[in-house]
Amino acid sequence: MKRNIITIEDIKQSVLQLKGEQVKLYINRGRRKILKLEGIIDNVYTSVFTVKQEVGAVSTHTYSYSDILCGEVKISRLAE
Repeated sequence: MKRNIITIEDIKQSVLQLKGEQVKLYINRGRRKILKLEGIIDNVYTSVFTVKQEVGAVSTHTYSYSDILCGEVKISRLAE
């Protein structure tokens, strides 16, 4: 069976479509440590994207597209 190949360019385009929207992130930090964050995709750059989280104080987190490709970060759109 042929496996679908997802490239970094495909991931960039899907993140670009989510720019400005409320998303939920699942971040695998290793050793069974999974963080769940909710925020807005703020900026999309050539090798990274930023997520602004507004819980209490405003904080910005930066992730690379290779994090998504490797499965360390998963993004899902929040249902409104």
